[in-house]
Parts: sequence; structure tokens; C-alpha cells
Amino acid sequence: MKGAVFLLVALAAGFALWVRLAPSDPARWHVGPPQEAKRWPGGLVAVIDGDRARFRHLAGIIEKTPRTKRLAGDVEEGRVTFITRSALWGFPDYTTIAHADGRIRILARLRFGRSDLGVNSRRVSQWLEALDAVEK
Repeated sequence: MKGAVFLLVALAAGFALWVRLAPSDPARWHVGPPQEAKRWPGGLVAVIDGDRARFRHLAGIIEKTPRTKRLAGDVEEGRVTFITRSALWGFPDYTTIAHADGRIRILARLRFGRSDLGVNSRRVSQWLEALDAVEK
């Protein structure tokens, strides 16, 4: 019995380390969001109107989100990808924002699993509410 418990603890610890230390390849995650808004169990694409200043504000809001860091890109390039990790396990979610033709496209998706239980949708909604609040 002790051996089984030890094995389960070792597997959980190994999984936690793998999730936190798995490399995030910018070539895979720093991709342009699709043109059309849509949702699926592991993420979403949101499309909003916005100029370069609004894009800059959104990037600033995202960068201030706890457990979030920039993976690739910058505001001047017109595309930025961020990683936001969950508090407990450190699961990475990737969000790419892109600005072109007066539109801001947001692609938020998980890396592991099939469903994020709505986490990405809620996070993007919070960012957009904060963006609206800044503009008022």
C-alpha cells in the first residue's frame, strides 16, 4: 500500500514538473488569430474594433494579469503572445492578440487537455471589461 501511495505521489510530482517546465516554442504558439470569432471547449477567438492605442492598452492589461508573461512579439509588431499559468498546477494557457485593419483579434487557448472549463473565456471577458473601463 505504501508503495502505491509513493508511486502516486511521484507521478503527481513528475506531472507537475512536466507541466511547469515543458518548453513553450514561440513558433508553435505565436501565430496569428483567425479572422472570425468562435468558441470551443479549450478556448476562443474574439474580435473587437480597435486602433493601435486600444491594442496597446489591452496588451498592458494582459501583462498585469497574475502569473502572465510575454512569450513572443511586441505591440509595435502588431502581435503579442502571452502565457498565463493556473495557480495550482501551473497549466499554461496561451493568448495571442493581433492588430490589423482597425480590428483586434484575440486567440486564447489551452495547451494541455480538451477543456479549460471556461477559464480562457472568463479571462478574456475580464480583460475586455478592464479595457472598456480604462476607456471611459
